[in-house]
Amino acid sequence: MDEDEPHTDRGYLTRQTTGEDRVRMVALQLSEPRTVNWIADEAGWSHEPTKRVLERLVDDGIVRRDESGTHTTYYPDYRRQAMQEAMRLRDSGHTVEELTDRLADMKAQIREWEDEFDVESPNQLRGTLTDDTLDVDEEDRRREIAREWAHLDRRIHIVGFVIREWDFLAPTTDPAEASG
Repeated sequence: MDEDEPHTDRGYLTRQTTGEDRVRMVALQLSEPRTVNWIADEAGWSHEPTKRVLERLVDDGIVRRDESGTHTTYYPDYRRQAMQEAMRLRDSGHTVEELTDRLADMKAQIREWEDEFDVESPNQLRGTLTDDTLDVDEEDRRREIAREWAHLDRRIHIVGFVIREWDFLAPTTDPAEASG
């Protein structure tokens, strides 16, 4: 591929969506705070319109702004994302028993990693990468397991919440039920 040629996926994305849509998609998928310039670059749009979209998202409570560092950054409201994911899980057609089994599976997987590596967290596992006796494949494996472990930790919290609040998260069809 030519360096000046846009990435195939990004080119398709640019042709099929508006700049505002792309900024929204990028902003809602952030896993860490990012600057307007970074988001604009990822969305393939210019700085000023990206900033306007981000400010609207902040006003709507969808994205948060952090001005405490040297550069203003934006990130999704992770609480809102967790609640939306909990509602999606509740509405997915899974039973509470199936989710309970999935929760047990995730916890069992983490216990296996704790036993295998004699660590208690993904970061402790990352810390084992300083071992000079590890080959490149084992380092890659441990990095991937640490990422998966961190992901499972987040999922455990959300799935646990869904199980605990199963009745509360049930969709209602009666507006009186929802407001009462």
